[in-house]
Amino acid sequence: MPRFPLRPLLLASATLLAQTAVMRAEYVAAPLIGSYISRSQFPNPYAHIPAQCYIETAGGTQNPCQVCHTDGLAKRHFGNNAPQGGWSPYIGDLTASYAFAALDYPFRPNGSINPWENTLHPERLRAAVAEAGLDPAKWDMAAWVSQDNWSAAAARRPGDARVWDTGVKDDPFRLFPALSPADLPADADGFVRSDRAEGAFFHDGQGWITGWRSVNFVPHGIFTPLTGSVSGIYIRLPERFMKDAAGQFDIATYAANLDLVAAAVSDHLPADAPATYQGAAAEVPVQPGIYPIGTEFAHPLHYVDTEADGSEGAPGRFPGARADRVKEIRYMYKNRRFDPEYAGPEIKEESAPAYASRSEGWIDNGAGWILAGWIEDEGGALRVQTPSELVQCVGCHSGHEPQRETGGWETFQSGVGVTIDSTWALPRRLPGDAGWGENTAMGYRAPQDAEGIGRTSRPDPMNRAMAKGEFAHFLEHVVGVNLYGVMPASVEAFLAQQIRKDRGYSADWPALATDTAETYVATQRQRAALLKELTARGDHLDTDGNLAGALLYPPQSAALEAARRYRMVVSTQRYDFGKDVFAETPVTYRYFREAATAFPHQDGTPYRVGEIVIDRPIDEDRTSLTWGIGIAPTEITASPDYQPILDYLAKLE
Repeated sequence: MPRFPLRPLLLASATLLAQTAVMRAEYVAAPLIGSYISRSQFPNPYAHIPAQCYIETAGGTQNPCQVCHTDGLAKRHFGNNAPQGGWSPYIGDLTASYAFAALDYPFRPNGSINPWENTLHPERLRAAVAEAGLDPAKWDMAAWVSQDNWSAAAARRPGDARVWDTGVKDDPFRLFPALSPADLPADADGFVRSDRAEGAFFHDGQGWITGWRSVNFVPHGIFTPLTGSVSGIYIRLPERFMKDAAGQFDIATYAANLDLVAAAVSDHLPADAPATYQGAAAEVPVQPGIYPIGTEFAHPLHYVDTEADGSEGAPGRFPGARADRVKEIRYMYKNRRFDPEYAGPEIKEESAPAYASRSEGWIDNGAGWILAGWIEDEGGALRVQTPSELVQCVGCHSGHEPQRETGGWETFQSGVGVTIDSTWALPRRLPGDAGWGENTAMGYRAPQDAEGIGRTSRPDPMNRAMAKGEFAHFLEHVVGVNLYGVMPASVEAFLAQQIRKDRGYSADWPALATDTAETYVATQRQRAALLKELTARGDHLDTDGNLAGALLYPPQSAALEAARRYRMVVSTQRYDFGKDVFAETPVTYRYFREAATAFPHQDGTPYRVGEIVIDRPIDEDRTSLTWGIGIAPTEITASPDYQPILDYLAKLE
């Protein structure tokens, strides 16, 4: 016999369900309505072209371009239709020339003038900080990165956590991802469970299932801890993917559907894979390289804390050197079909206006996804991003699709040749159970000594197209550990220790010579050759066969100084002019051109050796279709057909 009368209990349950239904109906009542905004009016009209794209390539020796601008995926129509390595006659080879756009030229500056002032001229950022009366030397950065600024922002999200769009018109946290940091870290199987029924879908016997599952993946050359930022990635599929064929919530069905999505977008579907998703989602086809409509991603971008490795007693809640403080919270929702076999490169619309919301912090990427973002205000609390800041997201997360009827306006599209259905991380997920869990940045283990370098617990995964280690390929072709093609001091020290004639190398690791263009290029060529020797010998791995930690992780002091420089951007709110800030202008932004490929400033003034490259020549023929567009060669003569598809060493299976 029940403890309480059955009828009141049933009535209470029915009332709760009715209230929930009304609440959901209320919150989805207001449609997402943005505005068409001319990007030529933004502080940085060329924010979709990252700062990395403006570096020099040392006579073609350093080629970070091929990591983003490739043809391989587009040729296969595998989640991408943006060939950028020469296969498209409309786009051409974006690794061969600095063909930067020119919006509203000549009324607005052309894109061949480097707009990323914080990265190019860090002294100007320091001057802006000083003008604001701030002294970065007095900032306690260890305390700063350990502060949680995510929870307060998450608490501002209105409505039901089970719906992606809260429906509250003009609310700056309308699309904030319904992922509570109070429920993190995720459990060992990657599922984010809560101890609260509110906002969850069902209880699986271990906890309340929020729908989110964390992804452990191989970082790209943008978000390794050594670059100053490290990511968490969480995916959620629509409710029907969580239910079995009888319509009942079932964790096994949901796990199977998530495995299918992961295999589909990472090109690891087995020959006997089902044609459709399972359970209540059986009407949805499994498409290689494509996510189902309704897929959500939450992407917290963290500061680096070199003590945070997820072990017992480590600071913070996260592994992978992820500090509790986040730089940004990013969000993606797939709201429309994307078919890479239908659209062609000729419809790429980089000159079209952005379709975005100024109040709600989202932008349409033109290829089936809504992107949203929140970033630190001058005090470190998260605020909604502006449309001009969100354009940076579209630059990397987009593709090409036929334009819908939009009352005469087309929607801004951009993107790169290396994303799969506009995404980066999930295609690079570690295999099997290892890929479901918090991102550990290749299994980061903190050093005993505060100024030591952390260790990895993962080997170098194999890049399928290149038939070599992913990081080995990066080292050999970028000749750097990030897309700026630079080697931080800790990496220089590691390479100088490894690459020595007395250890069998053809030469000692050389310091960069910057006295003439010829000696600079010669030094970079020698470095490239020595890095090939390093990877051939396996010296980029540690004694356990894992990737050397020095290639991924900074010492604590370097991490804190990088955070201090980034906080200067936060305190001045100069995100439009670059988020990557170096202690001084990177050498890859300086002019070391040999005579055969020399170029002047746009006003015809010759460059001096070592001068900062602030602009490059453009097409000055007023009758040309490419008037105002950049024409300077990169000096890169051949690019590997890079693809992000990874296979794995037996150790990872």
